[in-house]
Amino acid sequence: MVLKRMVLLASGIGVAMCLLLCLNVEGQRFGRRWRPIEPMERDLFPGNTFTFCRVQYSVDPGRGRGRGRRGGWATDYPEADENFSLRLSQITTLNVNQTEDGRFQHVIVHLDEEALFQYPFVYMCNVRGMSLTGAEQDGLRSYLLRGGFLMVDDFWGDNSWENWVYEISRVLPPDEYSLVPVPLDHELFHIVFDLDEVPQVPGVRSFYTWEGRDVSYEVRWSYDRYGTEARCWGIFDKEGRLMVVAIHNTDLGDGWEREGENEDYFHKFSEKLSYPIGINIITYAMTH
Repeated sequence: MVLKRMVLLASGIGVAMCLLLCLNVEGQRFGRRWRPIEPMERDLFPGNTFTFCRVQYSVDPGRGRGRGRRGGWATDYPEADENFSLRLSQITTLNVNQTEDGRFQHVIVHLDEEALFQYPFVYMCNVRGMSLTGAEQDGLRSYLLRGGFLMVDDFWGDNSWENWVYEISRVLPPDEYSLVPVPLDHELFHIVFDLDEVPQVPGVRSFYTWEGRDVSYEVRWSYDRYGTEARCWGIFDKEGRLMVVAIHNTDLGDGWEREGENEDYFHKFSEKLSYPIGINIITYAMTH
């Protein structure tokens, strides 16, 4: 797979000001309806065009929500994918894939199909119930070792973390490819926006009790072993390239999807945390 480097020409205060202006102008799109889970038609363009690519993975129904209306791989779909693509196009000079009628193109891929290798960046979420088949393990391993980048988001609590560690260890042997904390001085947190902490974004439903901090951490999950703080973990290849980023105990996708539902949530989480870290991750992935 040939992965073209796509450079995002944006930096510092100018980017932050642009983000604030863009989000304030178009962010308050309150009120919307759910839409069916139906992927857009794939349209692969050559050259420096970015397409947001979401992974549809296999699930074990006994571990958690899977192929249901808003569970598993499809959590926050399609609004998160569309809104993030819009903001990425506004804040960076990256050519974000659009259809002829101006809609932002986003795709769903399976890990065991060749189309996976057309996309240098893929997104996975809510991996509590993920149970990869042998073919999916082989596909993801090949994708990552040939230059691909995986971002994992929106998984909370002990069981979700342990399932993720188990599944990724079947893809990349941990004695060769360790899952390690990504330090806050890493370029990932500073390449476009300067972030001094791992962003913790609650689901919008939890936002209303977030300030109390006693019942806000996605209360349906258990945190007996790994704590409630957001943690950013990574896996590097043997040349030192960061190829996997997994952020535990945060819901960046809800910050993208739900930006138009609550103005306070939008300003506190979408504007200041979800979009900045997402743009940082994409920028890092496309330039390394």
